[in-house]
Amino acid sequence: MDLPFLQPPEQRWSCARCTVTAVTRGRPNRFHTCAGLGGISAPLVPEGSGGVVRAVLREDYVGGEHVTADDAGRPVAAVVTERPDGSYDTVVNAPVARGGGGAHGLDR
Repeated sequence: MDLPFLQPPEQRWSCARCTVTAVTRGRPNRFHTCAGLGGISAPLVPEGSGGVVRAVLREDYVGGEHVTADDAGRPVAAVVTERPDGSYDTVVNAPVARGGGGAHGLDR
């Protein structure tokens, strides 16, 4: 007896901040470069879920670190997805320090 191939259900994704949409089967959330959040990488939410995605700007001194910035050059510390039931997810954009090596005697 042949069984039909069972496929995971279709999941539709959308962004409340821009016009990007996606459709997946059995795959987790999709990220996209969001024009509504200044070009930063943000997750899509299930279509019709009422989820909201927002950027959290970094409020401390940046110095010489490499940070994630939006199109306006503002450093973005995190992207938060909030759902109507009160649950949320946070993606943290950790800064990256850089060093020259030569100033600390590491170039020998």
